[in-house]
Amino acid sequence: MNGNEKTGSPAAHPVVNHRVRAMLRAVGAGRGRVSCSSEPDLFIDGLSCGDQFAAHALAHQGLVRAARPGHPGQLVPAILTPAGQALINPEHRSAA
Repeated sequence: MNGNEKTGSPAAHPVVNHRVRAMLRAVGAGRGRVSCSSEPDLFIDGLSCGDQFAAHALAHQGLVRAARPGHPGQLVPAILTPAGQALINPEHRSAA
């Protein structure tokens, strides 16, 4: 392996910065909704999240998901997965 290759999957090493933590905290507080899509858009307090690239990454990394199924394009409540919860509340990490 040369120095340019990545190791591990994206879900194993999510990129967490202040913006991502704020997005996760908002979803954890019940303020988020996601569109039912293969590229789910995130809405906080009814407004489209300004960083949809990060929103898509949260979903694809398994940190945020729809609380219930919906029709394509429909907005449904967003919830944190256990992995997303662990990123904002590290003391709740499960022993693995």
